[in-house]
Amino acid sequence: MKAITKLSDHPNIWGSFASGLCLAHCVATPFLFAAHTGHVQGHHSHPQWWGFIDILFMVISFLAVFWSVRNTSKYSMKVALWISWALLAMTIVNEKLELIGLIEAFIYIPSMALIVLHLYNRKYCQCEKECCASTN
Repeated sequence: MKAITKLSDHPNIWGSFASGLCLAHCVATPFLFAAHTGHVQGHHSHPQWWGFIDILFMVISFLAVFWSVRNTSKYSMKVALWISWALLAMTIVNEKLELIGLIEAFIYIPSMALIVLHLYNRKYCQCEKECCASTN
């Protein structure tokens, strides 16, 4: 419970950190598996835990966005954070289920957007009063 309290105290830091790790994970994956040459009968073979990291980043990002929008002073920032998270979640779900054909690099867009938005929100959009969370 103490880790969750810290996450809720600094959601923009955790959000930008988690999105940055997600981005690094997405960039590193092709290189790691190409170096490992994990091709089995035309399919990529990778450890199952590696795919669960996506879900972990998605959950951490959700919590960071949830707490960030509670303390932001701008409605447009709330919308931008939720849209970016939704794009990230849809991209990850689409990657797992292979619903529509998206280029692999598409996931970089919502990841980078979340990093930038969390950093911008932390610097320019923070409420100065405790009552801000309840009024927005």
